[in-house]
Amino acid sequence: MLGFVGQFQHSLDVKGRLILPAKFRSEFERGGHLSPNSEGCVALWTPGEFARQAEEYLAESRSGEQGRQHARYWAANSSDVEFDKQGRFALPVAIRNFGQLEGEVLIVGMLDHVELWNPPTYEEKVNSAEEIFKRGSN
Repeated sequence: MLGFVGQFQHSLDVKGRLILPAKFRSEFERGGHLSPNSEGCVALWTPGEFARQAEEYLAESRSGEQGRQHARYWAANSSDVEFDKQGRFALPVAIRNFGQLEGEVLIVGMLDHVELWNPPTYEEKVNSAEEIFKRGSN
């Protein structure tokens, strides 16, 4: 799917679970996958997109030691996700720590995946993107 758009804010519950916004849920009926993502956020992938990402990391792992280390870190810190009837899913401690996710979490559509952000980190990293976007690609 190339249609994850919008942003939502939800709180992690005491068990480390987060509610996926209703508009995203249909794409995750067969579960999903969490992985560390660039800029310090956590990515939530559909099974098909996760498989595509895994192929890219596999190819990168064949490019030398740095590629193997990058792929190894990504694979070791990725996990399967199941959703309950309320659309909740558990975030493993390691992935919460990577994304500095506690309390409020910003859930952002990123076209082919969903990103989970610590709100202050998002503000810091993405605010500059607004200015870049306003200036255009030239």
